[in-house]
Amino acid sequence: MTSIGGAASSGMVDWNLAVATATRLMRPGPDVSRDEARAVVAELRRHARSAEEHVRGFTNLGTPETHDTPLLVVDRPGWVRANVAGFRELLKPLLDKMQERRGTSPGNMMMGAVGGKVTGVELGMLLSFLASRVLGQYETFAPATRDLPAGANGGGRLLLVAPNIVHVERELDVEPHDFRLWVTLHEETHRTQFTAVPWLRDHLEGEIQAFLAETDVDPTTVLERVREAAQSLVGGRPEGEEGDEGRSLVEIVQTPAQREILGRLTAVMSLLEGHADYVMDGVGPEVVPSVAEIREKFQQRRAKGASRLDMALRKLLGLDAKLRQYRDGERFVRAVVDEVGMEGFNRVWTSPNTLPTKAEIGKPADWITRVHRKPEA
Repeated sequence: MTSIGGAASSGMVDWNLAVATATRLMRPGPDVSRDEARAVVAELRRHARSAEEHVRGFTNLGTPETHDTPLLVVDRPGWVRANVAGFRELLKPLLDKMQERRGTSPGNMMMGAVGGKVTGVELGMLLSFLASRVLGQYETFAPATRDLPAGANGGGRLLLVAPNIVHVERELDVEPHDFRLWVTLHEETHRTQFTAVPWLRDHLEGEIQAFLAETDVDPTTVLERVREAAQSLVGGRPEGEEGDEGRSLVEIVQTPAQREILGRLTAVMSLLEGHADYVMDGVGPEVVPSVAEIREKFQQRRAKGASRLDMALRKLLGLDAKLRQYRDGERFVRAVVDEVGMEGFNRVWTSPNTLPTKAEIGKPADWITRVHRKPEA
């Protein structure tokens, strides 16, 4: 197994163990022959190229020259390796800070090694759950590795998870070729967002790093908060304690300062996800004949968990919030485009100051007033 960037098993997280655990626990993919698998990969690559043209034409964002990020069609283990590499890059400042706080005495180092393996196993378990559900992903913070190329100048990469796409198209009983193009339209929109708006990646990374910098770096305290989140999830909170029911792990492990940052991040993610859904639906009728059927069935699948455990994990990980982001963000984009057109909406990409706030996502007219209409003298 390839190591994830050098001494991957050292420090607060055993990254290689996370990959090994996820790979061992993940569900097997759908039953396809070698020839079928090759055909799916080739078709997804073709669809990604055509989706790029459709998205650029519909959104008026970017040019062919702005797309310097690679497309990777991966299996479930490949998706895990890519995400572990991204996590390691993004979390490095926080984990270094926690390691420094822990100290370098022999006892602390031994406890750190044990804790790193425990954390690696836990991360691997979560990734094994997600690895069978993600259809595609634009990896914004993607360091290049030997097996996983990334864009130049810190650019990301676009991942399409072939076995999951095949699994869902069979589960929904939809036309495979239409479904594959439909999925690539959504993911290609994310690649267009980040490649056509150069400041967006750095802005998002800055917000995430600010959020992490506010994190209480005492490992014991973090573990206590994780335990509280788990108790809240299963209804096992001590009698008389209130206030965290229905909140995700991300919402609980935060300070007041982080709540402000999280609000801004939520607004940005709602915008990005809603924009991708809007573009997918806007382009779809012309190039995906069965788009109405696909959309209806996929929305039904999004809205329900496959099991009680699935729903519980979605809640703990904050994935239910992501579903709201698709819905609320799409409504924002649609309302703004209806009022001021696509060019008027594209003013959202001018600078961080023109991004919608969390409140404006729910009230698009307020964003239009702030960005488009000069205040009266």
